[in-house]
Amino acid sequence: MLLSTFQHEFIEAGCDEAGRGCLAGPVFAAAVIFPPDYRNALLNDSKQLSEKKRTELRPIIEREALDFAVASVSAEEIDKINILNASYLAMHRALDSLKTKAAYIIVDGNRFKPYQNIPHQCVIKGDGKYLSIAAASILAKTYRDEYMDGLSKDFPHYDWLSNKGYPTVKHRNAVLEFGISPHHRKTFRVTDPQLKLF
Repeated sequence: MLLSTFQHEFIEAGCDEAGRGCLAGPVFAAAVIFPPDYRNALLNDSKQLSEKKRTELRPIIEREALDFAVASVSAEEIDKINILNASYLAMHRALDSLKTKAAYIIVDGNRFKPYQNIPHQCVIKGDGKYLSIAAASILAKTYRDEYMDGLSKDFPHYDWLSNKGYPTVKHRNAVLEFGISPHHRKTFRVTDPQLKLF
Protein backbone atom coordinates (compact mmCIF):
# COMPACT_ATOMS: atom_id res chain seq x y z
CA MET A 1 0.00 0.00 0.00
CA LEU A 2 1.32 3.44 -0.87
CA LEU A 3 1.78 5.87 2.00
CA SER A 4 0.41 9.37 2.16
CA THR A 5 3.31 11.22 3.76
CA PHE A 6 6.95 10.68 4.52
CA GLN A 7 6.90 12.86 7.63
CA HIS A 8 3.48 13.87 8.94
CA GLU A 9 4.62 17.07 10.64
CA PHE A 10 5.69 18.63 7.33
CA ILE A 11 3.85 20.15 4.42
CA GLU A 12 5.40 17.73 2.00
CA ALA A 13 5.69 17.86 -1.78
CA GLY A 14 6.27 14.74 -3.86
CA CYS A 15 8.20 15.20 -7.13
CA ASP A 16 8.79 13.10 -10.21
CA GLU A 17 9.70 13.59 -13.87
CA ALA A 18 8.75 12.08 -17.23
CA GLY A 19 10.61 11.91 -20.53
CA ARG A 20 14.16 11.64 -19.30
CA GLY A 21 15.04 8.79 -21.67
CA CYS A 22 13.49 10.30 -24.80
CA LEU A 23 15.18 11.36 -28.02
CA ALA A 24 12.72 14.18 -28.61
CA GLY A 25 10.57 16.63 -26.70
CA PRO A 26 10.88 18.31 -23.31
CA VAL A 27 11.30 16.65 -19.95
CA PHE A 28 8.30 17.30 -17.72
CA ALA A 29 8.09 17.25 -13.92
CA ALA A 30 5.33 17.64 -11.36
CA ALA A 31 5.10 18.46 -7.68
CA VAL A 32 2.09 17.37 -5.61
CA ILE A 33 1.03 18.14 -2.05
CA PHE A 34 -1.74 15.99 -0.57
CA PRO A 35 -3.61 16.54 2.70
CA PRO A 36 -2.14 14.65 5.68
CA ASP A 37 -3.28 11.02 5.79
CA TYR A 38 -4.68 11.23 2.25
CA ARG A 39 -5.72 7.85 0.83
CA ASN A 40 -6.38 6.68 -2.72
CA ALA A 41 -6.25 2.96 -3.48
CA LEU A 42 -6.03 3.55 -7.24
CA LEU A 43 -2.83 5.62 -7.21
CA ASN A 44 0.35 3.89 -8.30
CA ASP A 45 3.52 4.50 -10.29
CA SER A 46 2.45 5.86 -13.70
CA LYS A 47 4.50 3.17 -15.46
CA GLN A 48 2.36 0.50 -13.80
CA LEU A 49 -0.90 2.07 -14.99
CA SER A 50 -2.59 2.01 -18.38
CA GLU A 51 -2.95 5.23 -20.36
CA LYS A 52 -6.69 5.10 -19.70
CA LYS A 53 -6.19 4.80 -15.94
CA ARG A 54 -3.64 7.64 -15.87
CA THR A 55 -6.09 9.84 -17.77
CA GLU A 56 -8.85 8.99 -15.30
CA LEU A 57 -6.64 9.70 -12.28
CA ARG A 58 -5.31 13.05 -13.46
CA PRO A 59 -8.45 15.12 -12.68
CA ILE A 60 -8.87 13.28 -9.36
CA ILE A 61 -5.32 14.21 -8.35
CA GLU A 62 -5.81 17.80 -9.44
CA ARG A 63 -9.09 18.05 -7.52
CA GLU A 64 -8.00 16.32 -4.31
CA ALA A 65 -4.44 17.66 -3.95
CA LEU A 66 -3.86 20.59 -1.63
CA ASP A 67 -1.62 21.92 -4.37
CA PHE A 68 0.05 20.72 -7.56
CA ALA A 69 2.15 22.11 -10.40
CA VAL A 70 3.61 20.84 -13.66
CA ALA A 71 6.62 22.29 -15.48
CA SER A 72 8.93 21.43 -18.36
CA VAL A 73 12.41 21.99 -19.77
CA SER A 74 12.76 22.17 -23.55
CA ALA A 75 14.91 19.99 -25.78
CA GLU A 76 17.09 23.04 -26.50
CA GLU A 77 17.65 23.60 -22.77
CA ILE A 78 18.39 19.89 -22.29
CA ASP A 79 21.14 20.13 -24.92
CA LYS A 80 22.69 23.05 -23.04
CA ILE A 81 22.67 21.68 -19.50
CA ASN A 82 22.28 17.86 -20.00
CA ILE A 83 19.27 15.71 -19.18
CA LEU A 84 20.12 15.14 -15.51
CA ASN A 85 20.32 18.85 -14.76
CA ALA A 86 17.24 19.43 -16.92
CA SER A 87 15.31 16.92 -14.81
CA TYR A 88 16.30 18.79 -11.65
CA LEU A 89 15.38 22.11 -13.28
CA ALA A 90 11.95 20.82 -14.32
CA MET A 91 11.26 19.69 -10.74
CA HIS A 92 12.50 23.03 -9.39
CA ARG A 93 10.20 24.86 -11.80
CA ALA A 94 7.27 22.75 -10.64
CA LEU A 95 8.11 23.55 -7.02
CA ASP A 96 8.42 27.23 -7.95
CA SER A 97 4.87 27.12 -9.30
CA LEU A 98 3.27 25.71 -6.16
CA LYS A 99 1.09 28.22 -4.32
CA THR A 100 1.81 26.38 -1.07
CA LYS A 101 5.42 26.43 0.09
CA ALA A 102 6.63 22.94 0.89
CA ALA A 103 8.60 22.38 4.08
CA TYR A 104 9.83 18.97 2.94
CA ILE A 105 10.37 17.39 -0.47
CA ILE A 106 10.37 13.72 -1.43
CA VAL A 107 11.75 12.83 -4.84
CA ASP A 108 11.64 9.67 -6.90
CA GLY A 109 15.12 8.25 -7.52
CA ASN A 110 18.49 8.47 -5.83
CA ARG A 111 19.66 11.99 -6.73
CA PHE A 112 18.27 15.51 -6.48
CA LYS A 113 19.69 19.01 -6.55
CA PRO A 114 18.72 20.82 -3.33
CA TYR A 115 15.90 23.33 -3.70
CA GLN A 116 15.89 26.60 -1.71
CA ASN A 117 17.49 24.93 1.32
CA ILE A 118 14.32 22.90 1.88
CA PRO A 119 15.09 19.44 3.32
CA HIS A 120 14.54 16.60 0.87
CA GLN A 121 14.63 12.84 0.74
CA CYS A 122 15.38 10.76 -2.36
CA VAL A 123 13.33 7.57 -2.48
CA ILE A 124 14.32 4.81 -4.89
CA LYS A 125 11.17 3.61 -6.65
CA GLY A 126 9.34 6.26 -4.65
CA ASP A 127 6.56 6.38 -7.25
CA GLY A 128 5.58 2.93 -6.02
CA LYS A 129 5.84 3.85 -2.32
CA TYR A 130 4.39 7.32 -1.73
CA LEU A 131 1.12 8.74 -2.99
CA SER A 132 2.42 12.24 -3.68
CA ILE A 133 5.30 10.89 -5.79
CA ALA A 134 2.94 8.50 -7.61
CA ALA A 135 0.60 11.41 -8.31
CA ALA A 136 3.50 13.56 -9.54
CA SER A 137 4.57 10.76 -11.89
CA ILE A 138 1.03 10.55 -13.31
CA LEU A 139 0.76 14.30 -13.84
CA ALA A 140 4.21 14.58 -15.42
CA LYS A 141 3.50 11.63 -17.70
CA THR A 142 0.02 12.70 -18.81
CA TYR A 143 0.99 16.32 -19.43
CA ARG A 144 4.04 15.25 -21.41
CA ASP A 145 2.10 12.68 -23.44
CA GLU A 146 -0.47 15.32 -24.27
CA TYR A 147 2.28 17.68 -25.38
CA MET A 148 3.91 15.05 -27.61
CA ASP A 149 0.52 14.16 -29.11
CA GLY A 150 0.21 17.81 -30.15
CA LEU A 151 3.69 17.84 -31.72
CA SER A 152 2.96 14.62 -33.61
CA LYS A 153 0.37 16.39 -35.78
CA ASP A 154 3.17 18.33 -37.51
CA PHE A 155 5.70 15.46 -37.43
CA PRO A 156 3.65 12.28 -38.01
CA HIS A 157 6.52 10.26 -39.53
CA TYR A 158 8.30 10.00 -36.13
CA ASP A 159 5.29 8.16 -34.63
CA TRP A 160 5.29 10.34 -31.51
CA LEU A 161 1.60 9.62 -31.08
CA SER A 162 2.66 6.11 -30.08
CA ASN A 163 6.23 6.41 -28.79
CA LYS A 164 6.01 9.90 -27.17
CA GLY A 165 9.60 10.58 -28.24
CA TYR A 166 11.15 7.42 -26.81
CA PRO A 167 13.74 5.59 -28.98
CA THR A 168 11.59 2.88 -30.54
CA VAL A 169 12.77 1.15 -33.71
CA LYS A 170 10.21 3.09 -35.78
CA HIS A 171 11.33 6.38 -34.27
CA ARG A 172 15.03 5.68 -34.81
CA ASN A 173 14.44 4.54 -38.39
CA ALA A 174 12.42 7.70 -39.07
CA VAL A 175 15.33 9.84 -37.87
CA LEU A 176 17.68 7.97 -40.21
CA GLU A 177 15.27 8.52 -43.10
CA PHE A 178 14.04 12.08 -42.44
CA GLY A 179 16.72 13.54 -40.19
CA ILE A 180 16.06 15.29 -36.90
CA SER A 181 13.26 17.73 -36.12
CA PRO A 182 13.56 20.99 -34.16
CA HIS A 183 12.22 19.03 -31.19
CA HIS A 184 14.95 16.38 -31.09
CA ARG A 185 17.66 16.48 -28.43
CA LYS A 186 20.81 16.89 -30.46
CA THR A 187 23.19 15.83 -27.69
CA PHE A 188 21.75 12.32 -27.39
CA ARG A 189 23.78 9.47 -28.81
CA VAL A 190 22.19 6.12 -29.46
CA THR A 191 24.77 3.35 -29.80
CA ASP A 192 24.74 -0.43 -30.29
CA PRO A 193 22.58 -2.42 -30.00
CA GLN A 194 20.56 0.63 -31.03
CA LEU A 195 21.21 2.78 -34.08
CA LYS A 196 23.52 5.76 -33.86
CA LEU A 197 21.38 8.76 -34.72
CA PHE A 198 23.47 11.91 -34.38
